[in-house]
Amino acid sequence: MITFLIALVLLFVGYFTYGKFVERVFQPKAERPTPAYTQADGVDYLPMGKNKNALIQLISIAGVGPIFGPIMGALYGPVAFIWIVLGCIFAGAVHDYLTGMISIRNGGAHLPELAGRFLGKAMKHVVNAFSILLLLLVGTVFVASPADLLYDLVNGSVPVLIFVIFIFIYFLLATILPINKIIGSVYPYIGALLLFSTVGIGIALVWHQAPIPELSFENTHPAGAAIFPLLFLTISCGALSGFHATQSPIISRTTQNESQGRRIFYGMMIAEGMIAMIWAAAAMSLFDGPITLNELINTIGTGGIVSEISTAMLGPIVGTLAILGVIILPITSGDTAFRSARMIIADYIKVPQKKMMNRIWIAMPLFILSIFLTTVDFTMLWQYFNWANQSTAVIALWIGAMFLYISRRNYWIAIFPAWFMSVTATTYIMNAPIGLNLSMQTSVIIGVVFTIFLTILFFKAASKRRGNNHPLEDDVSNWKQSA
Repeated sequence: MITFLIALVLLFVGYFTYGKFVERVFQPKAERPTPAYTQADGVDYLPMGKNKNALIQLISIAGVGPIFGPIMGALYGPVAFIWIVLGCIFAGAVHDYLTGMISIRNGGAHLPELAGRFLGKAMKHVVNAFSILLLLLVGTVFVASPADLLYDLVNGSVPVLIFVIFIFIYFLLATILPINKIIGSVYPYIGALLLFSTVGIGIALVWHQAPIPELSFENTHPAGAAIFPLLFLTISCGALSGFHATQSPIISRTTQNESQGRRIFYGMMIAEGMIAMIWAAAAMSLFDGPITLNELINTIGTGGIVSEISTAMLGPIVGTLAILGVIILPITSGDTAFRSARMIIADYIKVPQKKMMNRIWIAMPLFILSIFLTTVDFTMLWQYFNWANQSTAVIALWIGAMFLYISRRNYWIAIFPAWFMSVTATTYIMNAPIGLNLSMQTSVIIGVVFTIFLTILFFKAASKRRGNNHPLEDDVSNWKQSA
């Protein structure tokens, strides 16, 4: 219990200490107009309040990631707490803040545009394809999983296909309508429900003196799965997730003032870390160790575990509300995944989004592909998601480091997590059966060598761009035309 409480305190303190340090490094300008005003179109670019933006950001980046991931990560034992705290403060929140703020400085640009601007034009095309694939996978899975949960909730009285159809209809509306019509209206309430249920479970853990294990570096995973690199891909949302880099630019287009960035981007990642901490602690304490937890994961699944925790901690009525919140969460990440994909494609092919028909003809192929994927067993393909997700985070961190280096600011805040995750993601794909299936020792060596190679390329390109006075933020129209 002491480890759990200290971890929550560290996350809270991290927002007010390291979060402020990162903010000072970036140097937000309160007087600088944001894209919400300079590029207002009433659809994607429009100003919304700070608290509303913060809750939308939280729900967009959360999904079931900070719940299901930590439950799976709990198999490794209390070492998961370390990754959640350190990863969230020094990597995930930095990643989200830099992605959101650099996007604001560059006209609300999404990750492919930023990659092209700061890492080279070739990277723009690579990251564009990478991002669309990632978002399409997220959107499709977040149709299937809540539909299955709803089917179970009504004891099979309604065919799962009906739920799938209704979710797709909602996704389409949320993707093409102005952001303030559905997302801006509904998300704040869903965010409040998520926070309410999670805080309730956290208080119940403390109130009942739940047997949360204390800090230990022992690997308790029943299957003996290696902590490195697997833990750092298992727990992504709640510590560091590349998916967030596709979501933060959505809110960069509705942020009223740069000074609000720390709460919206850094703060909501800290909030997600707290959510992850509470669910990891609950999973560790309620199911009598990793072996029993592993058995439950294999029988009732993570969704069933969420139901067990919610009803045990909050009672049948409030617990059911918490379960409904968990069902809603993947839906609220799926819709922003499709919305982000639509915006990325529109930026890539330079099609304005003010007209409804422009949004529809870009969005429809995405939904057709997604409907097709729901009929395919893409379990193997989905196994690549964790790697693709953290590889996206690597790209976003290198972009952040480049921005800070060129602007002669403390780029180490991005370089250090970029190094760590470059080694981690490379080691994973080299070692994993879905990758090259090499030995762990060989995989780590390749990961380190590849990261050194990336570092050399980074400093070579960064020095050249700094020497050429590469434009950062005040010449947006020129770089968009030349991209």
